[in-house]
Amino acid sequence: MIKRRNYLNNRDLLKEIHLSKNTYCSFVDDDVDNVYDIILSNIEKINIRTIAEAKRNRANRIQKAAYEAAKAENKKVKQADFEVDWKKINKEDLVFRIMTFDHIPLQPGRKKNPKTVADHHIQCNFPPFQHYRVDIDGNPYCVGKSHWEGGLENGSFNKTHGHTTNKLARMYMKLCERYGTRSNWRGYTYNDEMRSQALLQLTQIGLQFDESKSENPFAYYTAAITNSFTRVLNLEKKNQAIRDDILENAGLNPSYTRQTENELNKSSDPV
Repeated sequence: MIKRRNYLNNRDLLKEIHLSKNTYCSFVDDDVDNVYDIILSNIEKINIRTIAEAKRNRANRIQKAAYEAAKAENKKVKQADFEVDWKKINKEDLVFRIMTFDHIPLQPGRKKNPKTVADHHIQCNFPPFQHYRVDIDGNPYCVGKSHWEGGLENGSFNKTHGHTTNKLARMYMKLCERYGTRSNWRGYTYNDEMRSQALLQLTQIGLQFDESKSENPFAYYTAAITNSFTRVLNLEKKNQAIRDDILENAGLNPSYTRQTENELNKSSDPV
């Protein structure tokens, strides 16, 4: 019996989001510094507890990667066979993602009444961050910056040099396509416009998903698509109402929907 895999899942989405964000970043070593083990709100949060949590996360990631590689070779294995002792992982190998605006230039006046730290800085296409490691003495040092081009010391801020991966773009298209075939949407004549608007919305906000707050990008994207579909629907209904009013004022027959509404209103009027 062939086991069917979901057409999209959070694991694949998270992977492509991560790869897409990395194209906007600069790292000391692109092969090892781009994968984080834990996300923290500030550098002061790096302590014994968070280091231990990062070690466990790294051990789980190594275990899952080894298990998936063995499965790809059609080997009969169990995930427990690849268990990694997190206590044996060196803290110097860990990468901490720190959510910060320290390297993002200020833009006074961007918001009339700024309420958050982000309102004082140039607007970015996703929450900015820096990657840190710790030395043998536990002192943190920066190994990567988002929205950055060139070296960490001699580079500069740049928020346009990256791109969304082709695979993530195809995922956007598949999400909009599948959502548009749902029973409550597929009957509308402007279904294609709904899909187009939803796809445009995803390209604008797709990378704004914050991994530090959730691990469910599927729900985040679905909510954005739902809002786009509903926005188009409400706009079309408003335009249709205007057209029907013009036709009725001209003595012509309005749309079938308006005619049905008029008949229902007449039947509900008291005799």
